Amino acid sequence: MKQENVSLWKCLLAGLAAGFVNGFFGAGGGMVLVPLLIWLVGLPDKLAFSSAISIILPLCVVSLVIYGRHDMLPLSDALPYLLGGAGGGVAYSPEELTVAAQTGLDASPITQILVERYIYGWKEIEFETMRDGVGNVIAVCSMENFDPVGVHTGDSIVVAPALTLSDKEFQMLRSAALNIISALDIVGGCNCQFALNPDSFEYAVIEVNPRVSRSSALASKATGYPIAKITTKIALGYTLDEIQNDITGKTCACFEPALDYVVVKFPKWPFDKFVGASRRLGTQMKATGEVMAIGTNFESALLKAVRGAEIHLDTLHAKPLSDRPVRDRLADCDDHRLFTVFEALCSGVSIDEIHDITRIDRWFLSRLQNLVDYEASIQNGLTPELYQRGKYLGYPDAALRRLSGSETLPPFRAGYKMVDTCAAEFDAQTPYFYASADARCEARTFPRSGKPVVMVLGSGPIRIGQGIEFDYSSVHCVWTLKAMGYDVVIVNNNPETVSTDYDTADRLYFEPLTAEDVLQIIDVEQPVGVVVAFGGQTAIALTQTLDRHGIRILGTSAEGIDIAEDRERFDELLERFHISRPKGMGVQTLPEALHAAQTLGYPVLLRPSYVIGGQNMKIVHDDAEVTTYMQRILAQGIDNPVLVDKYMMGTELEVDVISDGTDVLIPGIMEHIERAGVHSGDSIAVYPPYNLNDMMTDKIVDSSRKLALALGTKGLVNIQYLIWENELYVIEVNPRASRTVPYISKVTGVPMVDVASRVMLGAPLAGLGYGTGLHPIPPYYAVKVPVFSFEKLGDVNAYLGPEMKSTGEVLGLGKTMQEALFKGLTSAGMVVGQHPDGRHGVFVSVDTHDLGEIVSLAKKLDDLHFALYATGETAAAIARLGIDVVTVDGIRESDHAFALLESGCIDYIVYTGALKDATMDDYIALHRRALQLGIPCFTSLDTANALADIIASRYNERNTELVDINHMRTERQSLKFAKMQATGDDYIYVENFDGHITCPESLCIPLCSRHRGIGGYGIVLIEHSDVADAKMRVFNRDGSAGGMGGNAIRCVAKYLYDNGIVPRDDLTIEAGGTVHRLHLYTRFGTVGLVTVDMGKPAFEPANVPVTLEGERVIDRPVTIAGGEYRITCLSMGNPHCVVFADRVDEVDVAHLGPQFEHADIFPARTNTEFIRVVNRTTIKMRVWERGNGETRACGTGACAAVVAATENGLCPKGEPITVKVSGGDLIVTYDDDGVRLTGNAELAFTGVTTY
Repeated sequence: MKQENVSLWKCLLAGLAAGFVNGFFGAGGGMVLVPLLIWLVGLPDKLAFSSAISIILPLCVVSLVIYGRHDMLPLSDALPYLLGGAGGGVAYSPEELTVAAQTGLDASPITQILVERYIYGWKEIEFETMRDGVGNVIAVCSMENFDPVGVHTGDSIVVAPALTLSDKEFQMLRSAALNIISALDIVGGCNCQFALNPDSFEYAVIEVNPRVSRSSALASKATGYPIAKITTKIALGYTLDEIQNDITGKTCACFEPALDYVVVKFPKWPFDKFVGASRRLGTQMKATGEVMAIGTNFESALLKAVRGAEIHLDTLHAKPLSDRPVRDRLADCDDHRLFTVFEALCSGVSIDEIHDITRIDRWFLSRLQNLVDYEASIQNGLTPELYQRGKYLGYPDAALRRLSGSETLPPFRAGYKMVDTCAAEFDAQTPYFYASADARCEARTFPRSGKPVVMVLGSGPIRIGQGIEFDYSSVHCVWTLKAMGYDVVIVNNNPETVSTDYDTADRLYFEPLTAEDVLQIIDVEQPVGVVVAFGGQTAIALTQTLDRHGIRILGTSAEGIDIAEDRERFDELLERFHISRPKGMGVQTLPEALHAAQTLGYPVLLRPSYVIGGQNMKIVHDDAEVTTYMQRILAQGIDNPVLVDKYMMGTELEVDVISDGTDVLIPGIMEHIERAGVHSGDSIAVYPPYNLNDMMTDKIVDSSRKLALALGTKGLVNIQYLIWENELYVIEVNPRASRTVPYISKVTGVPMVDVASRVMLGAPLAGLGYGTGLHPIPPYYAVKVPVFSFEKLGDVNAYLGPEMKSTGEVLGLGKTMQEALFKGLTSAGMVVGQHPDGRHGVFVSVDTHDLGEIVSLAKKLDDLHFALYATGETAAAIARLGIDVVTVDGIRESDHAFALLESGCIDYIVYTGALKDATMDDYIALHRRALQLGIPCFTSLDTANALADIIASRYNERNTELVDINHMRTERQSLKFAKMQATGDDYIYVENFDGHITCPESLCIPLCSRHRGIGGYGIVLIEHSDVADAKMRVFNRDGSAGGMGGNAIRCVAKYLYDNGIVPRDDLTIEAGGTVHRLHLYTRFGTVGLVTVDMGKPAFEPANVPVTLEGERVIDRPVTIAGGEYRITCLSMGNPHCVVFADRVDEVDVAHLGPQFEHADIFPARTNTEFIRVVNRTTIKMRVWERGNGETRACGTGACAAVVAATENGLCPKGEPITVKVSGGDLIVTYDDDGVRLTGNAELAFTGVTTY
C-alpha cells in the first residue's frame, strides 16, 4: 500500500475485527474487512476492495485444502467449488480455483466473488411459488432437472412435476419454499431452487429469485397458471382468493395446480453455429432457447421434445460426437449426454453403472430403458399391440417404420387432451391441447363457434437465425385474423413465447412443428387454410408437405416459395427481368473449387448448399484458403455441392415487401453499415438508408415490385440486395416474414403483419389505408444493432462473417443517424464515448487485404486523440500517414497485446487479421480476454468507422431524446429561431413559451454544427417565468445544461425588447434559479448594449463546486495533468477556475482545457479562464467552457476573471475593468453589491428549420 497514513497496527486491528465477527456471527470476512479498511485505515474504496481480496483469497485456498484433509469437504469429489452465474465456473483443484476466481473478479463490477461448496450429484429441484399481500401462499409448480446439480437449469432437461421425489421429500421442499417466500415477505411470484442429497433428506437452497424468472414461463405453460398475470394483479392489490382461474372459470387463483400429465423442457443449443466450441455444460448457461412437450408419460413427452427441438432427430439415436468408447463418453457432461446415455443402455451398460458415472437419477434411466426394451421388441415387425404401445411411448410413424422395417402401419388418430390445472377435477374452459395416444379426443368434442378456422404455424425454439421476431409476427397475425372473424388455431412448442399463451389464439396446440404432428392437428381442426409465412424457416419447411396433402397455403403459394428457394428456378426468374445476381458455380471436389474460384476471380464466397443462417460460409482470397476450406468441408462427408459465388464487397440493403398479387407496398428500405460479407442478422441496419440516391432507390422499388408479383406473393416477402460498382444485384429472396418486420413496423407505423394477414385472405392492398409503392419516410432514423452472447461461449470464434452469430438485437431511435447509432450501441451493452481526460487507446491488427482502408479509420481515430497500437504490417501502413503509432508484436509472437489489454490503456480492438486455422485459437483467446475486461472487439472496419463517427458527434446519455415509440412524430417539426451573438459568443435563440420543445439537449448536436446545421455554441430557450419578465435556459452545443450565460442573457433581453414582448428599458430575466435585472441601451428602436446585474460571486467550495478544503479557494496551488498551477475558484451561476498566465496567447488551451474541466476536484466540471492582467483596468482572457471547448467569449468567465484579479489584489474594486477576449471587449464592475456586466447584443439572422 502506498498510502503514507496507513499503519500496520490499523490493518492488523481491521483483520482481527473481521475474523472475530466472521467466527462468532458467520458474517463474511470481506463484508466486514472492506468497511473497516475504509473507515479505520482510511483506504479508498477500490484499494480497500483489492486489499481485502488479496488477503482473503489465499486464505480461502489454504482453508479449503485443510477442510478437505479433515473430511470436512469431500476431496473424493476433487474439491469442486461453484462460482455461479456469469464469470463463474467450477474449480476441481486449488489451481483451477485461482483461474476461476480471477475470471470472476474480472467480471464482477465490485471486484468480489462468492466461493461456495459444490454439491455435484445432488438433485436440483425448483418450486414456483405465489404469495399475495395478506399472506396467502401457494406452490404453483414443482420442477426437477434431469441432470444433477452442476448443469445450469437453462441447459438441463427439466420435467414438471418433480417425478423422482418421495412424498416426504416433496412436502419438505414445498414447505421450505413456502416458508422462504413468507419469511422474505415477498408479494407476487418467487422461484426457489434447491439441491437435494439423493441419499438423505439433506438439502440446500441454491438461490431464491423474488421475481418472474426463466422458469416462470415454463411453469406457467406447464400448469396453465398465468404467473405473470397473477403477479400483476397481486401488485395492484388483489388477493389470490379474489382472482379467478381463467382455465377453469370456476376456481380461484389460490388453488394449487395439479398435473395429470408430464411436461419436459428440452434446451436448444447454438453449437451448430459454433463448430469447435466446447460443448461442455456447466454453471454458465449456453442454450439460446428451449422447447416444451406435454405427454401422458415421461417417455412420450421426452420424445416429443426431442423431435420438436429441430435437431433432425425423432428418436434418441444420435450420431456420437466422437469415436471414443461409450463408457468414456458417459463422463462428458455435454449437450449429447441424453443420447450418450441411451446409446450406453442400448449397448448393455447397466443402469447402476450409468448412475454412478452421471449421477442421473435411476428413475429417469429406467424410463430410458423402457424405450430401449421397446425398440428391441419391434425389430422383427410391428403388431397392432406393439404399434399402440409405440404411440403411447411417443414414437412418430416415420420412426416406427424405420425401427421395425414395417412399411404399413395400423390406422391411428391422435387424441388431444386439455390442460386444466386441476387434474380434471374441474372442466377446463380454455382450449389448450396436447396430443396423446388415447382414443378419447377432447379437441374434437370441444364446442366450436361455427366460424371458419385458420391455422397459424409458429417458429419453434429460439435459435440463432430465428428468434423472437417470428413470435411477434405470429401473434400479430392471430390478432388480425380473430378481428376478421376467423377462429384461429396456433401450433407451437416454445414456452418462452406469447403465441403459446392460452388466451392468444382461440385454440392452442402445444405440439412439435413436424409434418406428422401438424397433419394430425389439421385432421382435427379442418382449417380453410394454413399460414406459414410468420413461422420462419421452421414453418416454410412444411410447405411442400402441406401442399402434397392438399392443404391450402394462405399467402404465397407453395409454387412461389419453391421458386424463391430453388437456385436454378430463381435464376431463371431474375434473367426474365434482367436483374443481376452475383455469378456462382456448384462444385464437389477441390480441383473444381480451385477452378471455379480462379474463373470467377478472388475473393469468392464458399458455402455448402441448402443451409440456413449462413452456416459454414466463408470468404476466401486465394488458392490456399480455398484448399483449407474444401479439405475441412469434404472431411465432413457432405452430399450436396459446395457453392462458389463471386464475392462483391458492396453495400447491402434489405427490403420488406407486401403484395396482394396486383399492388405492392414497401414500408421501408434498410441499409447495412457493414458491407456484404457479414450476415444480415449480425449487421447494423439503418432506416432510412443513409447513402442511397434517388435513382438507385427507384431501381430497388421497381425490382422489388417485379419480383414480388412474379412470385405470386400474397403477403410478405423479404429481398436482400447488393450495390457494387453502381450496379444492383439480388442476393436472396425470402418468401416469409423476416427479422426486420417488428423493426420496420414500429418505426414506420405500418402494421406489416396486420396488412399482410388481411392481404393473404383476399383484402386489396390499396384499400387498407397505407398506400402502395414506397411508404413515406418518418422523421426519425432507426438503427437495428445485433446483440451477441459470446461471454456465454468464451471459446468460440467471434469473428463476424457470412454465418450468423448474434442472439438478439436492440433498436435505437434518433433525429440523426449518429444519435440512433449511439442509442443502439449503448443499448447493446457497449460503452461509447470519450474518457473525461481525453485519453483513448485502440489496438489495431488488420488483414493484408484491408491495409488500403485502414488509413481512413486511423486518421479519424488520430483526430479524436486516440493512442494507436498496431501489429507490424498495420503499424507500418498507419505510420506512412505521419500518424504516431506504437508497434505491437503479433498475438502469436508474444503476449505484448495481452499485456496492453491488462494495462487498461486499450478501449477498443479492431481486428480483421487472417483467420486461418493456425491463428484462430490466438484470436479466440484475445477476444475472450477482451470480453472479460469489457473491451469491444470489432472485426469489421465499417463498424469501427461508424463508432469513430459516433464519438466525434459527441452524443451521450444526457443529450439524446427519449422517444415514446407509441407516440412518435409522423412528420418533421418546424422550428423558428434567431441567431444572435454577443462579443462573438453566438447562440441559437428559440421561443418556447408554450413548452413545445421537450428535449432541447438532443437538438444541440445537429443544430449547433457549423457545417451541417445553423451553427453556434448552444441553444437558448426563452420561456415563461412566474417571477420575472421571462426565463432563460442555456444548453451547450454538447447538450449539457449551462447555468447562467452573461452573453446569452443580454441577447435574450434584446430579443424580448426588439420583438415587442417586453417593451421596456429595464426588465428582469430568470436564469440559473436567480432573477437578474438588466438595463437596455437603445438606438433607433433596437437594443445595442445591455448591462446585467450578475449577482454576487460564490466563493464557498461547496457552492462552486470544488472539493478543495477551506472557506475560499484563492490563489491555491494544485496539480492538474502533471502541471503545477495556482487557481482561484468561484461561481457566477457557473463554476469557474481562474488561472493566471504570463502569456495567454501561448497557453495550449485545447490541451489544458479538458484536463481542468474533468479534473477530479470539479465534480460538476468547470469553465476555465486563462488570464493576464495587462494593467489595473485591463485583462486579457482566453476561456475553455465546459461542454463547448474554447469560445470567443464567456460573460460569466469575464466576471470571474475580474473577481479573481480583484481578490488577488491585481485590480481595483468598484472600478470598471475591460476584459479583452477574441470576440471583443466586455466591461465588468465588481463591488460589494455584486458584479455588473456590460456588453453588446446583436442579431445575426432569423430563420426556420425542421427537426
